[in-house]
Amino acid sequence: MNLITARHPTPTPASAAEDDTSTTTATTTTTTTTTEKPVPARKLARGAGLGVLLALLATIVWSGSFVATRDMADTVPPVQAVFWRWIIALLAVAPFAARPFLRQWRTIRRHLGFVALASLFGVALYNTLVHQAGLTTSASNMGMIMAASPVIMAVYARLGGERLGARRILGMLTAVLGVLLLVGKGSLAVDFAAGDLWMFAAALSFASYSALLKRKPAELDGLAFLFTTFLLGALMLAPAYAVSLTVQGGFTVGLATVGPLLYVGVFSSAVAFFAWNKAIALVGAARAGVVYYLQPVCVALLSYALLGERLGLLGGASMALILGGVALASVRGR
Repeated sequence: MNLITARHPTPTPASAAEDDTSTTTATTTTTTTTTEKPVPARKLARGAGLGVLLALLATIVWSGSFVATRDMADTVPPVQAVFWRWIIALLAVAPFAARPFLRQWRTIRRHLGFVALASLFGVALYNTLVHQAGLTTSASNMGMIMAASPVIMAVYARLGGERLGARRILGMLTAVLGVLLLVGKGSLAVDFAAGDLWMFAAALSFASYSALLKRKPAELDGLAFLFTTFLLGALMLAPAYAVSLTVQGGFTVGLATVGPLLYVGVFSSAVAFFAWNKAIALVGAARAGVVYYLQPVCVALLSYALLGERLGLLGGASMALILGGVALASVRGR
């Protein structure tokens, strides 16, 4: 009995206390580890703020591209303008994106179907439709009709399971009302030209591209993805470019054509697409799309500054509705 007792001593109160202390310490350590380093609200707010600013940058740059596109409509055939736009964009991003592209070549090949679809909607199709629209509608109408794309982005987001919220929906409807009044010159009955219909098709294509970006594989580097979409877009346009060159002939190379091509190639393509892709990664397509409602305002201001077109009382009221709607829909709840 004594031997058994020696081998299996009964725990003393002190030992039990030590066990309780160890258990308490372990529990405390586990709890501390579980709740350690929560995501700061300020960091989330900064990311959301940066995303909105990047979406705004892309929107402003793209607003200028409608003026440049309309300016080239009479001198450069649409397909040729789009083709050279992406060749210039490729040259602009190559110094920064060539190494990430080569490093991620196997990853790109693995997701080639997704990248090709993004290239079709965002690079080849969207911009061709925009340049085609520039033949028969004004730059102002092009910018205002493109404001329909955030509605389509929001629909895609809702179908994907994202909750929009009453405030964002109200803000979107307010901005849409401002756009319709601006396009209809005070009336909701709008008479669209052929170019306007081309722009609606462009808006659908751009919204589809933006919705795809939300599903971009995380392992794809942003610059490598951008470079690949530009490259594939240019390859998709190459056959149409060859046909246009054969049927319509080339265009005269001069300041009137090279200047707008450089703008749409470097700024509207390389800079704006990078900013927009990053914005969607930070805040999502639906929220970035709300900022895109500012495009009619930017186009109207550029038209006033460059072409001397005055807005008038109606234009001011429509802008107030658009800005108010964007502000309301962009505010993030707690």
